[in-house]
Amino acid sequence: MKEKIVFFGLSTEGYHLASKMVIDGAEVKIIDESSSSAIVLNSEIAKTYTDVISLREDEPLLSMEPSKMAISKAKYLFFTPRIRKTGQDLKTEVNSKFKDAVAELKKGSSIINCLPTGFGGNNENISLLKHVTGLEAGESISYFYFPLNDLNKTPDVIGCLKQTDEKKLSTLLKTDKKEKNFVDISTAENLHAINTIQRFSNLCSIVEVCKFVKPNAKRTTSFNDFKSLYLDDMVNGLYDLRMLGSSFESAQTLMYLINGSVRGISGYIKRLIDTIRITLKKNDLKASKTKIVLSWTLDTNEMRGDKIEMLNSIASKLRDYIGDVETSSGSIDLFHQDKVTIVVACSSYDYKEIKQNLKDDNTFVIKANPLCEI
Repeated sequence: MKEKIVFFGLSTEGYHLASKMVIDGAEVKIIDESSSSAIVLNSEIAKTYTDVISLREDEPLLSMEPSKMAISKAKYLFFTPRIRKTGQDLKTEVNSKFKDAVAELKKGSSIINCLPTGFGGNNENISLLKHVTGLEAGESISYFYFPLNDLNKTPDVIGCLKQTDEKKLSTLLKTDKKEKNFVDISTAENLHAINTIQRFSNLCSIVEVCKFVKPNAKRTTSFNDFKSLYLDDMVNGLYDLRMLGSSFESAQTLMYLINGSVRGISGYIKRLIDTIRITLKKNDLKASKTKIVLSWTLDTNEMRGDKIEMLNSIASKLRDYIGDVETSSGSIDLFHQDKVTIVVACSSYDYKEIKQNLKDDNTFVIKANPLCEI
């Protein structure tokens, strides 16, 4: 008999995993938080709808089940919500969605948290789980940690409360015919922390040193390896870094590394905005006669909201001195002939789209890479 699997959160990451499982023959349902309904998936749906956007468009036509009923019958519940709040409201949103996800779970079921936490973040979830359901994690209900980010490279390990050998779960999450190993929760948290901090420390060293590279064609060829690194890549996983930073209150070396990386990203944004201002000044462009287009093709269904938040923040800062600021997805439909346009390419995809479609000489293109090339 097939195990019943439910995903709480119609996110890109959740749907990606759910589609793989259903194609492999599992019985899967995915809950759209905005409608409180569970979509009954099958292999035909997974093959027809390759992403969440196309699935949402035809959602009313698909077979549904009340989310509470789906969760109450689930053997495995994957927590893959879309989180959009920031700052003080972030933890409130995560806790609220976690409560909604686990409320109907029954004894003998398992919850797999796929949303990254800070150090000890899963202990808070485990306490919340007992408070909401009355079930003790590790005894009458199982709890696992499997933080998702890069869909092409899922974690090598599954965090669990007890050294359990959950063959079925390992099989569901295996990649390249390689089953995942089980480790305790704190080990899984620490491994994710190392990967996250290591990545941002490396990234920020590149961004910080590239500030000193002068815009000389001969010199910049030595930095070609970094030119394909765009803002889209830099912000990837910033949510995870911030969650790690919120785990500490005392000033310790690890905190310096985390805060230094967060400041490094903030410093890069300031430099990117300064590059736009310098472009205006160097070319004697009047703010009233200039349009800025932030070209950044975003996945609005990702679990993390870092990129959406970052795009809105940059647009807001630019509007402080240039009124005409718009966002676009690799398109030039927004370009106006009566104004000089400064386009900021925030990803390699957007840059390629812009170069392919650009026919207007009255346009400046700024690459949002470590060199802020114009």
